[in-house]
Formats: sequence, structure tokens, C-alpha cells
Amino acid sequence: MLDKIKAFLTGIEEPSASTRFDELQIAVAALLVRAASTADSRFDDNERQTIARIVSAHFGLAPAEVDDLIAVAVSDEAKTLDLFRWAQAIKKNYDEEERITLIEKMWEVVYADGILDDYEANLLRRVAGLIYVPDRESGQARLRVMARLGLTPPSGA
Repeated sequence: MLDKIKAFLTGIEEPSASTRFDELQIAVAALLVRAASTADSRFDDNERQTIARIVSAHFGLAPAEVDDLIAVAVSDEAKTLDLFRWAQAIKKNYDEEERITLIEKMWEVVYADGILDDYEANLLRRVAGLIYVPDRESGQARLRVMARLGLTPPSGA
């Protein structure tokens, strides 16, 4: 609010939230939001906090920036039907290890509520394929997340 008043008085506008973040930051946050909202079209506080923690640590953002990035990601996610644009940004900027880490973070968001929905699992398979993370690596990332969260892996996993 103070920034808006200052911008009004000085005539210098602050950049909008969407222009403060690069394509990669928005892509990562939007994929995490999509993972959180796939099953029930919304995400709860646990999922929001998980996303905030991940993007804060990953991009070194301050809390206010994290909130702005999540808001931009929510808006972008609501307007975007496909995953292609985000996947392109990820492939262009991340090496294989970073892409596997992203899939692991997506599993973390999906399991924030302790339950894996079929739609969430499908989303993770599609994203992994689009960003060239092999099924085996995605499965191992899933098991690491489950172990960290104290969840029991499904039989046969």
C-alpha cells in the first residue's frame, strides 16, 4: 500500500508483479500451483505453505515476493490450459538434475495433504514426460518425498 502511495506521489510506478518475475520463476510456481489444484481445483493452506517454502528457497525470494509470485502463478495457471509453455521454460533453463529436483518438489506439493489422487499422479507423469524426466527418476523422487513425509509407499512400489 505504501509503495502505491509513493508511486502515486513520485510519479514513478513500481513494476507489476508479473513483470518482476522471469519466465522460469513463473513456470516453476505455476506448475507447483497446478500440482496443488489438480484434484480439487483449489489448494489449501498446507499446499500454499509448501509452495511458498519451495519457491522461497529455490529462488531466494523474500516473503512478500513469494506471495506476489504465487499470485502471478495462480493467475497464469487459471488462464493456461496446457503445460507446454511452462515445460519449454523448464527444459530451456534446467539441466537434468534440476528437472528431477522440480519433479520431486511437485511430488512434495501433491503429498502436502498426505493423499495422492489419480489426477495428480497423471499430471506428474505428463509433466515428467514433457520435461524429459524418466519414469524411474520420477518414481524415485516420489519415494524420497514419501519417506521424508513419513508416508507408506504403495505396495509394489
